[in-house]
Amino acid sequence: MMENAHSVVPTMWKHSTIVAGVPWKNPVGTASGTFNLAACSPYYDVSQMGAISTKGVSPIPWEGNPTPRTAETPCGTVNAVGLQNPGVNHYLVDELPKLKALGATVVTNVAGHSDDDYAEVVEKLADSPADMLEINVSCPNVSHGGMSVGTDSLALYRLISRLRTLTDKPMVVKLSPNVTDIVAIARACVDAGADALSLINTLIGMRLDIHTGQPILANATGGVSGPCILPMALSFVWRVRQALPDIPIIGIGGISKGEDALEFLYAGANAVEVGAAALFDPVAPLRIANELETLLDSRPKLAAKLKEGKTW
Repeated sequence: MMENAHSVVPTMWKHSTIVAGVPWKNPVGTASGTFNLAACSPYYDVSQMGAISTKGVSPIPWEGNPTPRTAETPCGTVNAVGLQNPGVNHYLVDELPKLKALGATVVTNVAGHSDDDYAEVVEKLADSPADMLEINVSCPNVSHGGMSVGTDSLALYRLISRLRTLTDKPMVVKLSPNVTDIVAIARACVDAGADALSLINTLIGMRLDIHTGQPILANATGGVSGPCILPMALSFVWRVRQALPDIPIIGIGGISKGEDALEFLYAGANAVEVGAAALFDPVAPLRIANELETLLDSRPKLAAKLKEGKTW
């Protein structure tokens, strides 16, 4: 599989993009929570991706939620991993140096249970070689912080304002779709100093075992991802783009082929990230980047806008 993946990689990407001043080799990255260097690097050259958004990094190691953590849905998955990770100190001496040595553009995803958690991680990453920080205020699978911050525009404004003072790195805020007014949430982030937005994270869902009548996931509910959420994700990107024409947007949600990525670009995204598709097909992120590269060949106006950091 690795040989096939490398055989279709262009030697030079023709169609690049810029997100919050950071050049991406192409408009396709990996979505946080679905990328692990050790697991993905055997399947494709990760440095060929537009950017690598890492798994969420917390102040100390997190074990995540009890198992089972994942279940299939008719058109995707529902998961409640709970941001399991070895902590920021391990990330700084292990995964981040390896990614940079490969030549990857790195978006480090920041997780926390409290404002102090987020601040501690951002402070430790401020002088790191990470290219961008993605503040995860939208995970539905942690008991505090995460989505509870991302659904309250005042709390979110307070958090992002504080983090803004701690770093000069481009700061992306990853938004939850589980809100009443996505534009109000997005505007709070921009007003507080966010450089870009990524949307959407997963929607809340669940599956039940019909033999026991009990939830399949130990956490009962989890985050739904995969092709079933693509129409909703597109609508969120579209609505935020219409309200905030200048903020860079990374579109996420149900992308499984180049045409899906193209839809997000036409909805107003500057770039996209591939998540659940990689859980079924490990080379999906690079395959989709190649498919989009071909599609952009025949869309020079869109390709030119992306290369200048603009959107459709």
